[in-house]
Amino acid sequence: MVKVAMFPPNSLILADLIERKGHEPLALQKAVRKKVVDPEIDSPPMNITEEDPIKGLKYAAIEVPSGVRGRMSIIGPLIDEAEAAIIVEDAPFGFGCIGCARTNELSTYYLRRRGVPTLELVYPKTKEETTDMVNKINTFLDSLPKSEEENNG
Repeated sequence: MVKVAMFPPNSLILADLIERKGHEPLALQKAVRKKVVDPEIDSPPMNITEEDPIKGLKYAAIEVPSGVRGRMSIIGPLIDEAEAAIIVEDAPFGFGCIGCARTNELSTYYLRRRGVPTLELVYPKTKEETTDMVNKINTFLDSLPKSEEENNG
């Protein structure tokens, strides 16, 4: 099993495809869930700790807007954890947009810089392109290492 970062990081479609192939999607929803249910968070609905803005500085300079640093404090660690990546460019909002162009640029920059196996695609516009995209994702995921249990059983 490989930990696969995805862009957009909150795409349920990509997360589902990754899980179906036996890998772990590094999804934004899981990281946010930890913050929402963590009893140490005492400032709902912001769900932020004093350390979060500091964590964001690892990925974005102090001059970068605080919203970008805040997003990167959650997305950055997912990228650091990644053993592979899938990047879908030009995706519409419904596919999993995170709503911030600068965060998007930083996320894809860091994913590419990681040097892990990466599949880059452009969001499809036709049924044929969609089928081709899913096939490419499945082929990419099949090429990644499987867990020991799957190899032995």
